[in-house]
Amino acid sequence: MKPLLKLLPLLLLFFSCQKQYTSLTIQEELLSNLEELNQELLAFEKVAAENPNQKKLQKSFESSRIAYKKIEWAVEYFTPDPARFINGPALDELEVEENKFLSPSGFQVIEELIYPQYSTNNSSTLKREIAVLKGLIAQVKEHLSVITISPDYVIDASKMEVYRILTLGITGFDSPIANQSIPEAKASLSSLKVVLEKLNTNNSKTKVLLFDLIDQANTFCNANTNFNTFDRATFIKKYLNPISQKLVQFQQDNSIKNVAKTNAINPDAKSLFEKNTFNVNAFIPSKKYAYSKAKADLGKKLFYDSSLSKDGKRNCATCHNPELAFTDGLKTNLSLNGSQLLRNTPTLTYAGLQNAQFWDMRQTDLEKQSLDVIQNKDEMHGNLKDNLTRIQSNTGYKKLIKKAFPNAIKLEEWQLQNAIASYVRSLNKFNSRFDNYFSGASTSFSDEEKLGFNLFAGKGKCATCHFIPLFNGTVPPIYKKTEQEVIGTPQTKNGKIIDQDLGRFTQYKMAQLKNAFKTPTLRNIAQTGPYMHNGVFKSLEEVVVFYNEGGGAGNGITVENQTLPSDKLNLTLAEQKALVAFMKTLSDTK
Repeated sequence: MKPLLKLLPLLLLFFSCQKQYTSLTIQEELLSNLEELNQELLAFEKVAAENPNQKKLQKSFESSRIAYKKIEWAVEYFTPDPARFINGPALDELEVEENKFLSPSGFQVIEELIYPQYSTNNSSTLKREIAVLKGLIAQVKEHLSVITISPDYVIDASKMEVYRILTLGITGFDSPIANQSIPEAKASLSSLKVVLEKLNTNNSKTKVLLFDLIDQANTFCNANTNFNTFDRATFIKKYLNPISQKLVQFQQDNSIKNVAKTNAINPDAKSLFEKNTFNVNAFIPSKKYAYSKAKADLGKKLFYDSSLSKDGKRNCATCHNPELAFTDGLKTNLSLNGSQLLRNTPTLTYAGLQNAQFWDMRQTDLEKQSLDVIQNKDEMHGNLKDNLTRIQSNTGYKKLIKKAFPNAIKLEEWQLQNAIASYVRSLNKFNSRFDNYFSGASTSFSDEEKLGFNLFAGKGKCATCHFIPLFNGTVPPIYKKTEQEVIGTPQTKNGKIIDQDLGRFTQYKMAQLKNAFKTPTLRNIAQTGPYMHNGVFKSLEEVVVFYNEGGGAGNGITVENQTLPSDKLNLTLAEQKALVAFMKTLSDTK
């Protein structure tokens, strides 16, 4: 045993050096790629200074973008603050609580300056934006030069990058005008292969299969470069999902521990399309509100309890009918006195997977949402506190309360809120034909539905706001932020006047938020009409026509702050029909 004991310090030193070597090798690769990006930006800056022709300028820009995509996995993961300004949307970054905003910068701002055509009037702005971008890249380099990049973080960052390619890359979210998403996806995938090769791991069968899948995916991208006709359904099912699965297996083969940049995605999830991929506890206000089935069971009983309303005639299900995917089928809801309320009733299905509630996003979580509705004088006009004694002494409730809150001596108001919220959090079935098809559980998807999905995630630009696979405005792959949009919804179906409901502006007096509303989920959309915050459209066909024309601004409505592009989508009638057919696959089965 003694010789082995003498060798132990040497072995520990060896493995320590191996780990550091891995980190340094990856770090060296990143710094080399950062320098490549910097050189591309210098070249781009030089071209811009020469007042070039449009094609030369765009080609240089595209080379810079490709260079960025090689390091995107690390920049987004390790330096999220500068990353949001390097390749974020060309929209003001709103900090509503402080009543301030940050102007956008980076690649997407530059893209707007040079596509579809370049005007020399933009010359000074372009030069300034390139300088800002170079400064942001310098910040990234400074940070990545000093951190230690261990294998567990490399694996997690790689998973996040595959999800980013799927949700933001191939959909055109981060290349909205140039439409360079497909070659950029190839660059991103290729970078993962390079970095994973530098990890000191076994040359296992899984690794070979993983790298082969990346090669095949890149070959597929080479053969299908047109943004509008790219077969995203096949790309996801045949390549991206299997790559995600092999990454998890690769991690397990090499005993690399799980770390998680986000707790919204379960770390053992094999793709974005598994039933257990999303974690509702990532969207709760604190740990004491953690989801449990026992809480949901109690919440379900409360959901149907009319005693919570002032007149004893209304409960949550009055406006959220399970047969209508927890909506009411009305244009807008009715108040207690029978008058028309301002807004349409949104679905509660998948409501637990977002960071804001109500059309105007006035509440951040479902606990506050339930209390808001129960106390609202136009809705239930009740009071949870007044019902505590009745509920706790009720025989039908006693067992449910004991199971839901076993340590509770006396029932408290927050527990009732939490129980109702937990029931709503249970309404995420993930069993639609879409889910079954993309998870591999079924092949039931018609050619028209597949075309509809490819349009949704491509030419139709729907997935740039309704992010796959939740189809709401919660931004992947971190899922910490839920977005609002200004789309210019009219007062009447064919009207030329914007609806007078100011949306989020009612709470936050910022010009960017006038007529802004939360991006809702499209899951169960076939059951949740009429549509929009004011129920102005009766059918999905009418909704598609509205978007096809460019939203309110495209339809001739004056909308100064519309965030939806006002350009026509130029969808044919057959394509519009296919888009509707696809959306109908998002209905959960009972």
